[in-house]
Amino acid sequence: MVVRMRVNRSKTGKRRSHHAISGVRLSTCSCGALRQSHRACPECGKYNDKVVIDVVARAGRDARRAKRRSADQPVAAKSDTKEMEAAKT
Repeated sequence: MVVRMRVNRSKTGKRRSHHAISGVRLSTCSCGALRQSHRACPECGKYNDKVVIDVVARAGRDARRAKRRSADQPVAAKSDTKEMEAAKT
C-alpha cells in the first residue's frame, strides 16, 4: 500500500468503535414473558394481542416428531456390538 493511502491505527480504531454487537432488546408480552420486538411471543404465540401461533398444537407436533425420530433409529443388537468389539481387537 502506498504511504499516502495508509490509515493509522487510531483512525481505524475510531471508525470501528461503532461496530460492537449490542444485546438483544427485549420487551414484555401481555402474558409476562420476555420477547423480541416485532416478533410473536414464544410462550403464548401472540402478536399485537392476537394469537398467531398455536403453541399447544406446535408442542404436540414436536413431541410426535421426536417420538417418530427415536423410533426410526435402529437399535444395535447385543450380538452385533460383541462382534464389533471382537473385530476391533
